[in-house]
Amino acid sequence: MKIASFNVENFFERAKAMNLPTWSDGRDILNDYAKFNGLIGKPAYSAADKKTLLDILKKYKLEKSGESEFFILRENRGKLLKKASGGNPAQIIAAGREDWVGWLELKKENVSAKAIVNTGRVVKDLGADIQAVVEAENRAGLRHFNEQVLPQVEGAPFHHIMLIDGNDERGINVGIMTGEDYPIIEMVSHVDDPDANGNLIFSRDCASYCIKLPSSERLWILVNHLKSKGFGTPATSNAKRKTQAQRVREIYDVLVAVDPLIAVVGDMNDTPNSDPLSPLLKDGSTLKDVSEHSNFDDGGRPGTYANGTAGNKIDYILCSPELFGKLKGGGIFRMGVWGGKNGDLFPHYDTMQKAEDAASDHAAIWGEFDL
Repeated sequence: MKIASFNVENFFERAKAMNLPTWSDGRDILNDYAKFNGLIGKPAYSAADKKTLLDILKKYKLEKSGESEFFILRENRGKLLKKASGGNPAQIIAAGREDWVGWLELKKENVSAKAIVNTGRVVKDLGADIQAVVEAENRAGLRHFNEQVLPQVEGAPFHHIMLIDGNDERGINVGIMTGEDYPIIEMVSHVDDPDANGNLIFSRDCASYCIKLPSSERLWILVNHLKSKGFGTPATSNAKRKTQAQRVREIYDVLVAVDPLIAVVGDMNDTPNSDPLSPLLKDGSTLKDVSEHSNFDDGGRPGTYANGTAGNKIDYILCSPELFGKLKGGGIFRMGVWGGKNGDLFPHYDTMQKAEDAASDHAAIWGEFDL
């Protein structure tokens, strides 16, 4: 039986700010988006808050029409903004959250058709019985990918498709697809888990799926996408990611006491020796990385992101002791990744002529188990 995890970076639609040539091109846009939506939730807006909100609206040319290249300002009831007109400047007129209902919304655009098809090729060539996916838009998109894209590349569709919408407004959720003999018999979402201050722990979710194996044993797959390093200060991001990892560890510890077969998978956005991942990989954790197996083949590149350097090892399949004991081998599949400036660091599909054709910046990781 094969388990795989793959950060697909959206199947069909992606926020326009996330669809720019490089991650850094969209970082400031997404930071402003997060700052704006954070401020509008305050019960009362100070003069400084109003200035910040107005500065962001002006920066993206939203002060006149409420719509621009990357954003739409939704005002469903009441008004946040008195728009600029007739030579009069725009003003924030809401005194606080109770004065209006609305938000700043990210505009979306289609993912490259070639990238979608190449994503299908990766999933088809992996041939996993249990396929975890990271950054899928929604269950409908996951189902359409399964029913339309996989047959297009002569892949066999999965029989069971599940995705629970998480906390990220950009539509980057975690989901799972399983074969006919691997039904999902139980699922638990952790989108509402609070930290010590009452804030939501997970940026997306730690979606926990229980799968019935042909042997009638139960296998839990915990699919994750932890806080990235791309937004906020390093200290804030690291603290958030460690809080998330600690909560995943708590969930795992409770489950493994009852069901010994567990895999914690997904994009953890940090390296094995990092402090944020210490709850999962140190601190008395019994989880083991599939890459530690003697039959694991990383092709000479331990990383899973971009060029595959050791500093880019951020995607994982972590196993409980009993599951690791059934591991026969594994590897990193890079055929959908554009390696280096010219794409020539490692082999990729011949349908990838430029970086935009790549299935993802992330390689898929997989493990083969005797189950």
